This record gives sequence, structure tokens and C-alpha cells, in this order.
Amino acid sequence: MSIYLTVVVKAKPEQQQEIKNLLYSLPELSMKEEACIEYDVHQSIDDENIFILNEKWESLEGLILHNQQTYSKAFFESFDKLQEQPIIYRSR
Repeated sequence: MSIYLTVVVKAKPEQQQEIKNLLYSLPELSMKEEACIEYDVHQSIDDENIFILNEKWESLEGLILHNQQTYSKAFFESFDKLQEQPIIYRSR
């Protein structure tokens, strides 16, 4: 069963470009993973500090494996550069 993930990330204004660079590097890396079906990053036109990640994974196990990758861990380690913790929605 596919797992859909929507993540809303709000960067601190002074960290916005760094977070943007990090987030926009993730699709290419993630799409190399066997379980990754889709991975898109979008920047809000209403607030340039807000980014939305839309992901589709073959399975929960594939998503768990993704979260163990070095580039995923680099994203998790960047949370101190965000205005708040990311909002994460998982769905089927």
C-alpha cells in the first residue's frame, strides 16, 4: 500500500536560502531510492519561507528506510533553522 507524505516546512527568514537549497536537493536523491514513487518540493508564493514537500512511497518500510539516509538526516538536523517543527501529514 502506497504511503503519501505532505510536509510543511517554515524556514526562519535568515535561513530561508539555506533551507531552500537543502530541500530542493532532496527529490533527485530520493528518487534514486527503490521505494520512492514521487517527490516534489514547492515554495509558497504567499510566504517565501514556507515549503511544501509532497512524497509518495511504495510502503511504510520504504519511507522508514528513506528516513535513515544521510540526506534525510541532514534535513532533520536543520530543524533549528526553522520557525517551528515541520507539520507532517501521512495518508494512504
